[in-house]
Amino acid sequence: MTDAPADLLDRTAALVAVRSESFEEQSLADLVEQELRSLPHLVVDRVGDNVVARTDLGRPLRVVLGGHTDTVPANGNEVPRLDGDVLWGLGAADMKGGLAVMLELARRHEDPAVDVTYVFYAREEVAASESGLLELERERPDLLVGDAAVLGEPTDGSVEAGCQGVLRLRVTMAGARAHAARAWMGRNAIHRLGRLLAILEDYEPRQPVILGCQFHEALLATHVEGGVAGNVVPDRATADVVHRFAPDRDLEQAEAHVREVLAPVIEDGDTIEVLDRSPAAWPALEHPVVSTLVRRHGLDVRAKLGWTDVARFTEWGVPAINLGPGRATLAHTAEERVERASLERTWAVLDDLLAHGPDQT
Repeated sequence: MTDAPADLLDRTAALVAVRSESFEEQSLADLVEQELRSLPHLVVDRVGDNVVARTDLGRPLRVVLGGHTDTVPANGNEVPRLDGDVLWGLGAADMKGGLAVMLELARRHEDPAVDVTYVFYAREEVAASESGLLELERERPDLLVGDAAVLGEPTDGSVEAGCQGVLRLRVTMAGARAHAARAWMGRNAIHRLGRLLAILEDYEPRQPVILGCQFHEALLATHVEGGVAGNVVPDRATADVVHRFAPDRDLEQAEAHVREVLAPVIEDGDTIEVLDRSPAAWPALEHPVVSTLVRRHGLDVRAKLGWTDVARFTEWGVPAINLGPGRATLAHTAEERVERASLERTWAVLDDLLAHGPDQT
């Protein structure tokens, strides 16, 4: 095992100092591209603000290491601050610490035991339709080919396997307008919406265990809207509903489940519109790359309850896991930070993989 680089925390701080909120990743992409092109053992391609670097050594196994370059909007934490072994700042955990590890791995492994593809992609923190990873898939799908993938989402150096899918829907309840003084002559759509919200409040989510990982589903309203004026019975009310579902259901099964749950309050004239949908990903724990990492390093393994791009790689036939420095619970908060020990844990696992490969292929 190669000793952890002494400057991983400083390297992360340098990346945090480059603003890269979604749609503003060009400067960071320029920096990443410049560094990768300085390494003669890598073939480097750029598609928009996405940068991909690859070894081409003819190894029997190719591992993809991926990470997004964008962050959410700043919250007074855009300037990095080092406090001993802790780096505070926007993107420190999600996921410039992971990017720093990837860049250092790319620099130090000129002759890895496996071929490696390093994927630095834009616009992960916004709507799926804007994803830089999907841009790569459309323009250069050959750059995403691999036998297994590790995404540097913050897991504090543990393995978060698979991910839950996401289904976003808009439910519109119909009513009939009337003067509020003669409310009985109309039908109040907001009151009807209340019955839908009661169903969601009483919903008992599943918690299936898959390959030893316990997932925890959710079905909830995230936005409601309705009303015409203070003296009018409303004839329309809407609720945006989100369903997080475990990987033992596909998108069609998840949508059918939501419609079944809501069916008791849905009538003619009501509508359910699918706004967005992203599949779940099966835990890739049986793949030799993943099983090797877990066994060699005694890694904790748990389910990924949020959605990540492991789902995309899984769809493309590349088993994937989440493994990176930092804690996911700090992402998107003003207290976002990453610790040196977390960076070094992640480095040790991935450095060992590139130096020695998995136990079997």
